[in-house]
Amino acid sequence: MALAWPTRLLSPAVRSLLEPRRSIAVRGSDEPLPVVRIPRALQRRQQQRQSDRGSCPLPVLVRPGPLLVSARRPELNQPARLTLGRWECAPLASRGWKHRRSRQDHFSIERVQQEAPALANLSSRCSFVDLGLEPRVLLALQEAAPEVVRPTSVQSKTIPPLLRGRHILCAAETGSGKTLSYLLPLFQRLLSRPDLDSRSSAAPRGLVLVPSRELAQQVQAVAQSLGRYLGLQVIEIGGGLGMGKLKLQLSKLSSASADVLVATPGALWKALKSQLISLQHLSFIVLDEADTLLDESFLELVDYILGNSVIAESPAELEDPFNPKAQLVMVGATFPEGVNQLLSKVASPDCLTTITSSKLHCIMPHVRQTFMRLKGAEKVTELVQILKQHDKANKAKPSGTVLVFCNSSSTVNWLGYILDDHKIQHLRLQGQMPASMRAGIFQSFQDGSQDILVCTDIASRGLDSIHVGLVVNYDFPPTLQDYIHRAGRVGRVGSEMPGTIISFVTHPWDVSLVQKIELAARRRRSLPGLASSVKDPLPQQA
Repeated sequence: MALAWPTRLLSPAVRSLLEPRRSIAVRGSDEPLPVVRIPRALQRRQQQRQSDRGSCPLPVLVRPGPLLVSARRPELNQPARLTLGRWECAPLASRGWKHRRSRQDHFSIERVQQEAPALANLSSRCSFVDLGLEPRVLLALQEAAPEVVRPTSVQSKTIPPLLRGRHILCAAETGSGKTLSYLLPLFQRLLSRPDLDSRSSAAPRGLVLVPSRELAQQVQAVAQSLGRYLGLQVIEIGGGLGMGKLKLQLSKLSSASADVLVATPGALWKALKSQLISLQHLSFIVLDEADTLLDESFLELVDYILGNSVIAESPAELEDPFNPKAQLVMVGATFPEGVNQLLSKVASPDCLTTITSSKLHCIMPHVRQTFMRLKGAEKVTELVQILKQHDKANKAKPSGTVLVFCNSSSTVNWLGYILDDHKIQHLRLQGQMPASMRAGIFQSFQDGSQDILVCTDIASRGLDSIHVGLVVNYDFPPTLQDYIHRAGRVGRVGSEMPGTIISFVTHPWDVSLVQKIELAARRRRSLPGLASSVKDPLPQQA
């Protein structure tokens, strides 16, 4: 009885709850029924489950032939024969890489041609003789660089206007032979001019300005190898020197009666301030890697140096041997905004010749470039594995040396300790090293004493590295301009092997740059944001 009592009490409540349902059944058809709404997300989920049960996944259609972009997901591959339009939507392999679930994804921009663009589409009949160089200069080139047989496209465009006395602004891809394109005609100009006895002992006749000590040593070595057969002396002064060592270097300049000076902006600015050198007898001024020299960190020094030089306003002023004026040459792989504003202060627009290559600011088509989406903690393991695989492959077949780029000096040091723990022999090069430690490190790497160099961006500007077969961006470069310079360490004119670039992509801002690179590669266009102002006309001087 005690158990039946609650049931009797609840039965009226149950009957009252069931009452509306019975009333619904007897209501008229004109009255609206209650509506139960199902969330759309739940509907889509249910439809997806039904479709997964009822149908099998469709096979991915892979088109035959070489690929331009190869991705981990085959449906995102792009054949080499296909080029996307400028406004056509591109299915990017890196589209979802800002999400953490995209880790371990990767894609590659494949190699679509074998030789460097600077050597493509050149006639075998083209030679240095056709460019107007004298026999003694050609003989010096043959003795100093016998491997250089024919000029590159950049050299063919640059040498003739330089011989005519034009100011040159040359923007071309890395590794296209820009150093010889200005050294050969300018040395010929020095030979055609008498060496004035009235010039002071520390007054060179030619100046090559470069942004780093390592590049100064390299340019000096190339220039001296040519000058040795032409009777011209080349002296180099780099940064990081105290006044005592700087005076010692300049004493060599005066004692050897040097004709050409290769210098960094800081060292030359210090010598000018101390009145240890004069630039009043210059026949030419070269700004090598001008995009870096015109950056904010160097712009004030470069402006001061140009202000202490006498630059010709027209080619006719270069012909007076007793009143020498300088011919201005600017070369680089990328050019920032503001180039014209600086040139308008020192040069007339009428005597300026602008030379650009067709592949300026473009992805190099002859170098394979791989992008890997990784967590920060995974980069060391991946790097060690890559270096060990490269060392194993190098023992079977020569595959070149390795450059590992980091964004900071502290990362270079820390990564060096990690490689030491794994017994991987390497060299380190970063800007905070003393000058005595930096001297000769890159030269030792080029000579083959070590196969691996861990470095910052000081090794990415202009340094010739024909033995490098692999570049690893351990830290992804902060700008597209830096990526172009790092990638330019492989696949250079005269390189012994095809190059490969592997980039670790970690941060969301890295992904944004990678997406721009991938989109430019799929459309075969130049990288965005690097639209140079070198093609714009210079503002007329008042």
